[in-house]
Amino acid sequence: MSTTSEIRPSTVRTAETDAELHPLLDERWSPRSYDAEAVIDDAALHALLEAARWAPSAANSQPRRFIAGRRGTATFDKIHAGLASGNQPWTTKAALLVVGLTAVDPEQGPHRWAEYDLGQSIAHLTVQAHALGLHAHQMGGILPEELQKSFGLEPNVVPVTVTAIGQVDVAEELEERFRERETAPRSRKPLDELVIVAE
Repeated sequence: MSTTSEIRPSTVRTAETDAELHPLLDERWSPRSYDAEAVIDDAALHALLEAARWAPSAANSQPRRFIAGRRGTATFDKIHAGLASGNQPWTTKAALLVVGLTAVDPEQGPHRWAEYDLGQSIAHLTVQAHALGLHAHQMGGILPEELQKSFGLEPNVVPVTVTAIGQVDVAEELEERFRERETAPRSRKPLDELVIVAE
C-alpha cells in the first residue's frame, strides 16, 4: 500500500530553512501530482483522522468536523464535484479527499477560533500523512454551498477547506499548466518580515 512506499528521490523538495527542523516539517510540501494506483487502507485513514482529532482545541470545544472519501467512492466524487474548477483536474488521482468543516452551536453565536482550531487539526493530519509516506495538499478553492448541498449539512456546519492526500508522483504526469509550480523552488518570506517581536 502507499503508506509503506518510499518517496521517490525526484519528488523530494526539502526546504532551505534557517534553523534545523524535523524532517517531517522541512520535507513537507504540497504536490499536485499523485500516483493514480496508490491507495490508502483503513489503518492509514484511521491514523490520519485520529491525528486531526487530537490536535489542540481552545477550551477543548473541538468545533471541527471532517468528511473523508477515498478514490473510487461516492463520497470522493461528491467532494471532487465541490472543488473549484482549477483544482478539479489534478485531484482526480489523489487517493483521498478530506473536507475540513467548522461546526458551531447556533445558539452560542459566532465562534471566533473555530477556523483556527480546524486549521490546527488539518496541520496535524498533514504531518501524520507525511509520516506515513504520503503527501497532502490543502485547498481553499472549494464550493462550500455545493458541498453543503451534496452532504445535506446543517447551516452551522460549514466547509472551509479540502485536503488531497496520496502518494506523490513525478511532475511529468501533470498537465503542462501545473508542472512549473510543481518543480519551482520552495520559498517563504524571511522571518524579519513575519516576526514583530522575538526576544
